[in-house]
Amino acid sequence: MSVRHWLPASRVRLNLVRVKRNFVTSPIYIPWDEKLAEYNFGPEHPLAPVRVLLAMRLAKDLGIIAGENFFGPVTPATRAQILRAHSAEYIDAVMKAGSNPELTALEFGLGSSDNPIFAGMHEASARVSGATLMAANAVWNGAAIHAVNLAGGLHHSQRERASGFCIYNDIAVAIYELLEQGAQRIAYIDIDAHHGDGVANIFYDDPRVLTMSIHESPATLFPGTGLPNETGGPHAPGSCVNISIPAGTGDQGWLRAFVSVFPPIVDVFAPEIIFSQNGVDSHLHDPLTHLAVSVDGQRYAYELIHQLAHRHGGKLVAVGGGGYDIADAVPRSWANLLAVVTDSDVPKDVAIPRDYLQYVQESLGVESGRGLSDGARPWAKPLDQGFNDRDRLDASIMATRLACFPFFGLDPEVNSWF
Repeated sequence: MSVRHWLPASRVRLNLVRVKRNFVTSPIYIPWDEKLAEYNFGPEHPLAPVRVLLAMRLAKDLGIIAGENFFGPVTPATRAQILRAHSAEYIDAVMKAGSNPELTALEFGLGSSDNPIFAGMHEASARVSGATLMAANAVWNGAAIHAVNLAGGLHHSQRERASGFCIYNDIAVAIYELLEQGAQRIAYIDIDAHHGDGVANIFYDDPRVLTMSIHESPATLFPGTGLPNETGGPHAPGSCVNISIPAGTGDQGWLRAFVSVFPPIVDVFAPEIIFSQNGVDSHLHDPLTHLAVSVDGQRYAYELIHQLAHRHGGKLVAVGGGGYDIADAVPRSWANLLAVVTDSDVPKDVAIPRDYLQYVQESLGVESGRGLSDGARPWAKPLDQGFNDRDRLDASIMATRLACFPFFGLDPEVNSWF
């Protein structure tokens, strides 16, 4: 199988490297309240809320964000808003467990090692959902062009069950809010190392929501879903797009997969607004996953998503997600995310401020990286260059294109973006 040539590689690479310079955005909207850190499974749990606090501090110390970006206190999501994404029985179980942490409710996924019960669990989870709701409403109603909630991105939570460190699915709660307000085409792009199964399942049969996830193969990583043939329900064929990539994939392969699948589909779908889940557990130092992406590769993906948003009106809601190298990769990656969405002039290779490094050392007893960059120079090699159907990555990319492109009138064998 071959992929026919569409555009010279030199032009492709130049277009991508310059993407950020083409846009001028208004100050971003950040719903912020330190109570967001109360979403906390305890000191031994890998989803440590300090990672969000560190990312926000680093971005402020670098001058990427300032007080004018912050809006709070955060208003928690109401029961009625959460009910759009979750069953009443599940919400009741969360409320009951959070008021009596000695209980377990394993039939709802509560009380497991992944999702231990903690006091005030409902209130903390509702606040995270509330922050993503505030972000979505600000962008949808024109108060901001972009909005960010790094505490959000709890993409594994199912309608009736907690899963993968996620209690309430803040993304689904916010998407339903916009659907209630009349949105007809919402694109969700998930770049976490884990499949965004909760969001995909909740909207699997809703043609108004396009869910897209690039993730490590379910053969080697939780939750064991996200194969190319999972393409949407009977009323929404093609609405679910999954790129399952091999363990060990680094910058060039990860970005090659992204640009070979997502942009052409997004362009045909023509979303009114884009949600992005920016889990950074794809980093090569993440302790829970098996990918090898650099901070620079992650930033490149943020730039691609930023470009896609501006190709379709500019509305972008970005949330956090996974990431377990909490003192190093997570804060630096999310500071890069904030730099991209604010169109910051802070250089990619800027040194991390000494005061911040000292704070991390004194607070956590570990060292942070000394620069915002890992020193990598990634780029997205187009699929028409050196395609090899015997290569596991290229075979995975083509499997997704073959499964999904026909729903959008696209030819799997033609590069159709750039």
